[in-house]
Amino acid sequence: MALAAFMVPSPLARAQASSRFVGTITAITGATVTVKTDAGDVRQFEVPSTAAIKRISPGQKDLSNADTLQFSDLDTGDRVLVKLDPAAPGPPAQALQIVAVKQADLVKKQQEEREDWQRRGVGGLVKSVDSAAGVLVLTSGAGATAKTITVHTTNATVLRRYAPASVRFDEAKPAPIDAIHPGDQLRARGAKNDAGTEIAAEEIVSGTFRNISGTVVSLDAAGSTLVVKDLATKKQVTIHITAEAQMRRLPDRMAQFLAARLKGSSGGAGARGGNAPQASGGAASAPRSGSGQWSSQGAGQGGPPGGGDPQQMLNRAPAIQLADLKKGDAVMLVSTDGTTDVTAITLLAGVEPLLEAPAASQSLLNNWSMGSGAPETGTE
Repeated sequence: MALAAFMVPSPLARAQASSRFVGTITAITGATVTVKTDAGDVRQFEVPSTAAIKRISPGQKDLSNADTLQFSDLDTGDRVLVKLDPAAPGPPAQALQIVAVKQADLVKKQQEEREDWQRRGVGGLVKSVDSAAGVLVLTSGAGATAKTITVHTTNATVLRRYAPASVRFDEAKPAPIDAIHPGDQLRARGAKNDAGTEIAAEEIVSGTFRNISGTVVSLDAAGSTLVVKDLATKKQVTIHITAEAQMRRLPDRMAQFLAARLKGSSGGAGARGGNAPQASGGAASAPRSGSGQWSSQGAGQGGPPGGGDPQQMLNRAPAIQLADLKKGDAVMLVSTDGTTDVTAITLLAGVEPLLEAPAASQSLLNNWSMGSGAPETGTE
């Protein structure tokens, strides 16, 4: 997931920007390497035969067990820490040392992380926070699958918070427990009981997001945006659609079944000021986080996909693109927090029947955005 402690944080790149930087290889031409740094700029340098090139595993914290690589072993997509030679005459700059994490190793680590979040993770909306005791209470699921989860933290629990206007897991920043508020979305990973109602959290990521239900006013495919009139505020909101956004359309029969299933449910913890989030894409990432608890039994047996489980039904709804939407469509979405300009995390079309039970439906959407997969680990 990461490039070890000394390679992950951008402060290293800021402190030694002239001689060291961290980033991802975007091109290799002859002996010249191009790297897009974590700071957002592009650096080019030559790799002489004298340069020391080492390979480490994701998360490895020193070079004691590093393997020696040949220059020909480097490839685009690899994460690298580059130390330039201050004595080289240049230009161009020359590398003195390169420490690399291979892209294949990153992909493998990310998959392991996703599986662990699915296996040992829970997600939901924050109902209450006891900062002194280090205890958080979540509501998860919707309708018949709704339940309460108690999250226990210790001084060793890693607490992170999604950055403003971001749904990327890898951009989440350290934050204290009192930064978490009722109505926030939260994911926790750790040892949980068999029922999934108690968890001793090793890692937590949380954020404040916004619910929007409304109709599409206009679309801009080139700009990857749409404008929605929020039914609650009666105001127009510009929605940015990124590659991480989950977008699905409910078939009529599925929407009607969900609406009937959800009518009369409490809608969970509710949202502070109307805001409540991965996970993916999430979640987040937004961010896209995961309890991984939803059953898929019953699919393909004549009943609704997912055997009536609301989250599984949403997972099975057909995926759509921005171009599949049109003016006048009713949509429901969870987005980054904002008043007039937000980024979508999850978006559902074909939701006209669900708008008859808005509170329960928003709870459904919130929990889907937190429970439809594992967090995107990124390449920090």
